[in-house]
Amino acid sequence: MKFQWVVFFILIFAAMKNETLLFGIRAIIEAINSGKTIDKLFIQKGLQGDLAKELMKLVKSHGLTVSYVPIEKLNRVTKKNHQGAVAYTSPIDFHNLEDLVLKTIESGKTPLFLLLDQLSDVRNFGAIIRTAECVGVDGIIIQKKGGAPVNADTVKTSAGAIFKVPICKVDHIKDALFYLQASGINVVAATEKASQSLYDVDLKSPTAIVMGSEGKGVSPSVLKLVNQSAKLPLLGEIASLNVSVACGAFLYETIRQRSF
Repeated sequence: MKFQWVVFFILIFAAMKNETLLFGIRAIIEAINSGKTIDKLFIQKGLQGDLAKELMKLVKSHGLTVSYVPIEKLNRVTKKNHQGAVAYTSPIDFHNLEDLVLKTIESGKTPLFLLLDQLSDVRNFGAIIRTAECVGVDGIIIQKKGGAPVNADTVKTSAGAIFKVPICKVDHIKDALFYLQASGINVVAATEKASQSLYDVDLKSPTAIVMGSEGKGVSPSVLKLVNQSAKLPLLGEIASLNVSVACGAFLYETIRQRSF
């Protein structure tokens, strides 16, 4: 048990170390151009100049999420000469979706994927990753823009599972959905708006489960494209479950069906 905790804290330390702080416009531009995954980007409000315009152009073309903040915020982050821009890179490397799906299918196992549609809370994200690792999920798919960050907090709440579950970042969840369907994978959305119960859905075939955001659930545009929708029975007065709890129920029902 002590050994497991030592390993866990080593992973947390590694994540903090790998979540590199970048400061200076040119350094951030070079990081983006070299393919580094930018987890968080802060730019000073009203920043001007040719380099700033070049950075803004890259941010737009790569679909990066940016927060425009007062200079005092940047000064609290670093005492260095940040030139009005500070960024953090991701502590993990992301997988290519097409390669991961192909590898999973070729392995001979029945694929099980998770798509997270605009999930924003890092604690829910980490808890979902932890459950996904426990049940052997083949990959988690998130959108590049608008979702929970992959940072040291994610590592901590996942208990280090983030290093064991492949994670893919895609431009749009819908594009990933189309690719999974074209690969013979049944896409099931978890939503309280569904007419059928989770326990009436066949999850023994290749499956991808879509979980939505904490506030809005799976977006309507995604719901229109999935193969099936399913809900969990709610017998109390509260209308919905925490998304990480609901995700666990969906994943373990999948395992139950495939085990018997």
